[in-house]
Amino acid sequence: MTGTGQGTNVNAVDWFLDRHIRDGRGGRVAFTDPWRSLTYADLGRESEKFAAALTRTGIGREQRIALIMLDTVDFPIAFWGAIRAGVVPVPINTLLTVETIEYILRDSRAAGVVVSSELATEQLLAVLRAIPELRLIVKAGGADMANFLATEETGVAPVSASPDDVAFWLYSSGSTGAPKGVRHVHASLRFTAETYGMQVLDIQADDIMFSAAKAFHAYGLGNCMTFPMAVGASAVFLPTRPTPDAVLGMMKRYQPTMFGGVPTLYAGLLANPTIGPGAGSNRLRRCISAGEALPADIGHRWKSMVGLDILDGIGSTEMLHIFISNRADDIRYGTSGKPVPGYEAVVLDEHGRPVPHGEAGELVVRGDSAADGYWNQRTKTRKTFQGEWTHTGDTYIRDADGYYRYQGRSDEMLKVSGVWVSPFEVEEALISHPSVLEAAVVGHEDRDGLTKPKAFLILRDGSSGDTELLDVLKNHVKDRIGVWKYPRWIEFVDSLPKTATGKIQRFRLRTP
Repeated sequence: MTGTGQGTNVNAVDWFLDRHIRDGRGGRVAFTDPWRSLTYADLGRESEKFAAALTRTGIGREQRIALIMLDTVDFPIAFWGAIRAGVVPVPINTLLTVETIEYILRDSRAAGVVVSSELATEQLLAVLRAIPELRLIVKAGGADMANFLATEETGVAPVSASPDDVAFWLYSSGSTGAPKGVRHVHASLRFTAETYGMQVLDIQADDIMFSAAKAFHAYGLGNCMTFPMAVGASAVFLPTRPTPDAVLGMMKRYQPTMFGGVPTLYAGLLANPTIGPGAGSNRLRRCISAGEALPADIGHRWKSMVGLDILDGIGSTEMLHIFISNRADDIRYGTSGKPVPGYEAVVLDEHGRPVPHGEAGELVVRGDSAADGYWNQRTKTRKTFQGEWTHTGDTYIRDADGYYRYQGRSDEMLKVSGVWVSPFEVEEALISHPSVLEAAVVGHEDRDGLTKPKAFLILRDGSSGDTELLDVLKNHVKDRIGVWKYPRWIEFVDSLPKTATGKIQRFRLRTP
């Protein structure tokens, strides 16, 4: 198999992988999981074999292959191997229900699937075998994957691709409805690497990245795949759930220089009694957060206990990675920071007009990593992607200094006593109390049918709380952010409903 028109070929595989081999960096370690490592040269050969195997099985250009895979070195082999062949990889969240996975497989019309052996339950395999479009099922992590690649040729050049060819899909989290297939083009991967990866994260060739956010997620895909590969750096994979103990074990074992987490995980790590300087890594120099807004208190406590700031930012599946962020030399906790170089952002009212500084509105962003649209969702595509601008559905305030402050999802804002109240602002105030580990705030109607804040809390010590603590927390919120914003009701819980990527599903906490 050979590509054509190589002088203008911008297949992402060439820049992220083959370039390093051509330039003499093939011996550098690209990925490490608990069982083995891959150099760039190893990954090049294995991705070539994977591409050739897809061609042999009749899966061709622009067809989809689903990846239901744990974070191991098999993931980049399959992801880059598919793109090398012009096949479109579709990473799927491994924590989704079998029913949701089936929906995505049927919606994407995937021609094949690679599934990690540990995830290949009889229930899932039965579903896979019942989908007629799936003519290839490969189990990764054992003999099946090895046999799939065993006799295939190497020296397979990337198929010719333009910057606007679709390279891969990601499915949205589906926190408020069925997941949507988000189509991304070849050029977007490099764009995010050269903007956020190089200019904000400041990743270098000698860095080792550890992302607790998984590779099936847009945030994790950049962290552990494209950002290190852009500069010939290395990444380490944690295949299992990123519990605080597991994460701290990885930090101690691999001594990464960079760590990517989400706010919930940072809170859990701070509650772990073994947390300390560097979170176990003597080489750690950069920590980043996305997925949800980072409460200021968590950032300050992380800095105090670990010795490093957390660069909080906002990204989305539709924009592929972070487009507004704090930076190492410009931290303002409680905000998402300022636009990443290469992106523009505005805050608009319901009529599409820019709002004055300090007023809330919908965050709308422009940048070249915007998706090509949703698969088979024309109406939703036209609503979200309007010309060069992408509507995020997030409510933000831009202050006079140019920092963007998250207020909540646009459909989660509360009007209390005629004034808009941000659920996130109330949550942040609650989390700042030393007794509170996690918080979620939703609107709840009182006896008169008026909406007021209601809070669901997880306490740090795992206790159930008492009446005295209820009053203390309500007064704490009043003192910090205003009398009318305090939660009229507080419920202590053991856990909060979350998507498989860790976002709190507040709609599940609302009562009719």
